[in-house]
Amino acid sequence: MSRRELLVATAIATAAAAAGCTSTPSAAKPGSGSDPSAVQAYRPGAKPLLFQVLAHPDDDLYFMNPDTLHAVRSGVPVVSVYVTAGESVGVNHAPRTPTPKANRQAYSSARHQGLRQAYATMLGLDKFTPWRHSALRLTGGLTVELDQLANGERRADLVFVNLSMGEGNPNLMGLPHLWAVPGITLDTVVATGSPVARSTKVSHRTLVDSLAALLERYQPTLVQTLDPDPDIQVHDAAHHQNSDQNGYSDHRDHTPAALFAWKALAQWVAESAKADGDVPRFVTTAYRGYYNQRWPRNLPQSVVREKNQYLLPYGGDPDWDCGNAAGCGDYGVGQNTPLTNPKGWVRSTHYRYSGARPATFVGADGRLEAFSVLGTRAVRWQESAPGSGQWSDPQDLGGGPLAPALAAVKDSTGRRLLFALRFSSLQGQGGHNSREIVLREQSSPDGAFRAWTGLGNPERTEDQGRRIGCPVAVSTPDGRVHLFVRSAAKGVWTKVREPGGTWGDWRDLGGDEVQDGLAVVLDGQARIHVFAAGRDTVHHWTQPAPGQPMAFQALKGMPQPGEPPSAALAPDGSLTVAYRRPVTGELVLRTVDGTASRDGVLTPAQLSGYGGYADVAVGAAPARSGHRGLLLLGKELDGTVKLVDTTQPGRPLKRPPFALPVGTPTLLHGPDGRAYVVGLDFAATPWVWRAETESTA
Repeated sequence: MSRRELLVATAIATAAAAAGCTSTPSAAKPGSGSDPSAVQAYRPGAKPLLFQVLAHPDDDLYFMNPDTLHAVRSGVPVVSVYVTAGESVGVNHAPRTPTPKANRQAYSSARHQGLRQAYATMLGLDKFTPWRHSALRLTGGLTVELDQLANGERRADLVFVNLSMGEGNPNLMGLPHLWAVPGITLDTVVATGSPVARSTKVSHRTLVDSLAALLERYQPTLVQTLDPDPDIQVHDAAHHQNSDQNGYSDHRDHTPAALFAWKALAQWVAESAKADGDVPRFVTTAYRGYYNQRWPRNLPQSVVREKNQYLLPYGGDPDWDCGNAAGCGDYGVGQNTPLTNPKGWVRSTHYRYSGARPATFVGADGRLEAFSVLGTRAVRWQESAPGSGQWSDPQDLGGGPLAPALAAVKDSTGRRLLFALRFSSLQGQGGHNSREIVLREQSSPDGAFRAWTGLGNPERTEDQGRRIGCPVAVSTPDGRVHLFVRSAAKGVWTKVREPGGTWGDWRDLGGDEVQDGLAVVLDGQARIHVFAAGRDTVHHWTQPAPGQPMAFQALKGMPQPGEPPSAALAPDGSLTVAYRRPVTGELVLRTVDGTASRDGVLTPAQLSGYGGYADVAVGAAPARSGHRGLLLLGKELDGTVKLVDTTQPGRPLKRPPFALPVGTPTLLHGPDGRAYVVGLDFAATPWVWRAETESTA
């Protein structure tokens, strides 16, 4: 083996170890430059702006839509940063045509043109509308292509970093190596017709600095990334590898692109706090990638068709006269192939970090209190007065960098406990890359918060520890607090805090594989129930009696879920579970009794009228006018919230015009006999909708 071959082999082995290492994690340290205990101010409110970091042209169209589309339609400017050139092996092959010669520069250019066609269509313009092209010089000497187009308040900036993917040549390295291997650089690809004149060598540090510089330039309020820690995936005759990286359910470039994005976010926050004394005000969302082909398809056909409407102009056609001599799109994606592709990536949109945002309480004085992650750190907002809907400035609670969804509970004494998933290390280059569950709790009811405490990770290796889900928790009348988390093996682990405050060990609850998005609830006897979406049915864990250990208990009669379930104690004391079915998006509402389930308070005919998509939250409706029904909170097909009282199932409650949430909003009871829906808007600020439980539609 030559020295060059040995170097490449060593680099690939190192990169594989970084993606799947088996070493014991060291003591967890915060991400680059961040201090989880520091208390910072936040920058004043900014205009909404969506900033996306993608590995390839089309990742946003496949995996982030329809969310990106809804933001654009609402007038939120979008900035999309594409880390690689997407040049693959350079063959832009249209269906049913001869295979052309490879040309990496031309294929990259054609994919850029396809994106311009897709985003022009999303902006409401003709797909061949000319864009403004320029070269933008960033920190560290990197120059990127910037394409800009506007239609009134709708605006899109496309930023092409254009790192080589390194495919088709064993002597070339790609993005996984740039993340994992110390000391290497990647060349940029100069796309045909680009305003960028020459190729540049880019190091790990240069890419992080460049992404942080773009964040500082645009000051986004919402940042969307791909999945930094995809599921472990067995590839065999029943589960073909297809385009997955070895051992995981995603493309090899998606993972490091997301890791670079999160490292850049941590650096941007730390540098801003050091330079200006405040933290940027933004929220984050991460999206699953090729995971979509491994689990039931969760979007109804109308949403799938809408996603496809923007993949078609991206795919383009070699017969189009688009004005780009190098090509008019990514031809392998054109001519309706997203809908016919058996991998089905277009047919789902999954969040990497599940959970309602923000976590919300009603205080003793009637004011709402909302906890969430802002600027990758935990924060608390409080209403200025009961019912005002006006929020205080965010109170920084530190802890970052944190995954987007917090869990928050009150223990039996009334103290708030916050649980989060922390990126405890994001070093790359052969260094540590670890996650941990962390806790911050009040010293007394309505008192100050103690320092953050690490609760560790149920997994034994860094690689497995990266695959865990977001924590959920519940407190019980006996003074205990029970914590649950999805494991790397796609099962459920638990950890229990005793009444005296000591935490027990992590314990595996067994059961079959489930998706993240665990639902936890107490029944009328104060027994804990945990529900999760499996591949064919909803899985269930519970206690034989209050205070006893949790155990897996299979349920009968639960149809296949397409989304994580929600669960609530119904007014009659029964447990109700709600979720959507795959493909159709039809609502399932089941009453759980022991090991069996039955139809809930609505008949199947009534449920068929509850359209929409994404997670459904269920809760008991406040008792008004003799009604004792359930409330169902979900999303309309346009992404706005929808609330239904089961006593009037055909008459959804009128929603306010601003109720377009980031992620999944929260449903809770208000002190005034109304249902409260609390969400985060695109300006990274909470909103509240107080809905009458009698229809005003």
